[in-house]
This record gives sequence, structure tokens and C-alpha cells, in this order.
Amino acid sequence: MAEDKQILITKSGLKKLQEELDHYRTTRRKEIADRLKEAISYGDLSENSEYEEAKNEQAFVEGRILELEIMIKNAKIISDEQKQHETIQIGNRVKVRNLTDDDEPEIYTIVGSTEASPTEHKISNESPIGSAILGKAKGEIIKVKVPAGIYEYKILEIK
Repeated sequence: MAEDKQILITKSGLKKLQEELDHYRTTRRKEIADRLKEAISYGDLSENSEYEEAKNEQAFVEGRILELEIMIKNAKIISDEQKQHETIQIGNRVKVRNLTDDDEPEIYTIVGSTEASPTEHKISNESPIGSAILGKAKGEIIKVKVPAGIYEYKILEIK
């Protein structure tokens, strides 16, 4: 992850990142330290799988802490005041219909890539659909290139 890349995020998304960072710094570090201490007590570290596993987990946790610190440092909050309802911006909720498959309308929230969660209908501004609809207005029909081909979407509503 680039150290200076700006991370677009909502207030609630930033709060989740800060809570995750706090959890790793306090709870997870202590758990791993306890596991390492116990593994060391078993003796010979050259053939100690518990020690090796704890060291690998420690490396993962420290890497995630560093990643979270960078993301939080470079976070740019998407505030409600910045949202416009004439054109789609990050933070907007958008109702779209897939015209290609004639599906039922879907409602998505456009978020930064760190908050994207398709199961929660939060799509990244960098995703094919997210990037295609940014800056577009209600009523526009857009073409989106996805791995399965080119799909047409109609923008029904912007909130």
C-alpha cells in the first residue's frame, strides 16, 4: 500500500478501522505474547511448531497494525455536506437498474475501497460500476465493462 495514497472513507468506516487497530494493539498483541511465552517454555525452538506459528501470527498482526496506521493517517472523511444529489459522488446511495439483464433495481452506497462490502451493498469508487457512475446524474444510462461483458445500467435515484 502506498504510504501517501489518500483513503476516502466515511466517519463510521474510520471508526471501524480505529477499533480494529485498537483491538490489534491491545488484545491481539497480548494474546500472541502469551502464546510465545508458552511456546518458549517448551524448550528447543528449532523444532517447536507452536513457536513458529506464534511468530508467523505476530508478523501478520504487526503488518496489519502498520497497514491500519497508514490507512488512518491518510484517511479523508467523506462528509454529508460534501454529498451532492445532482450527480453521484462518494458517499451517495444510488438506485440503479441493470437493463441488460432486466433485473430488479439495486441500491448501492458508493464508498472508498477500504469500506467496500458487496454483501452490504457498499461498492467501491474504484469498482467497475462505482467508477462508471461517479459524476453521472439521475436518468442517465451508462455502460459498464465487467468480466462477464458489457452491461447497461440506468440511474434511477441519488440520495
